[in-house]
Amino acid sequence: MKSFVYPAIFIKDEDNSYKVLFPDLEITTDGQFVEEAFLYAKELLKAYFVAVMKYDFDFNMPTDFDKVRKSAKQNDIVMLISTDITKKDIM
Repeated sequence: MKSFVYPAIFIKDEDNSYKVLFPDLEITTDGQFVEEAFLYAKELLKAYFVAVMKYDFDFNMPTDFDKVRKSAKQNDIVMLISTDITKKDIM
């Protein structure tokens, strides 16, 4: 099993939904509520790393959490998102 932990920036839109950005991986998702956006972010990170492991793609290492937090806007929420990839996931 391999574990991956990446910082994600949750940006609240004008309609009160949330956009989620993984700046190191250049992937995004969204959700109507922060809880939904969090779950979608976890699913996206897992799908991303399943593809990385399955096809042996290169990927960026995670940036230091504090650096990402300092680069985010004042009202943005920065969280660490984790996922575990097993051999079963990539078969």
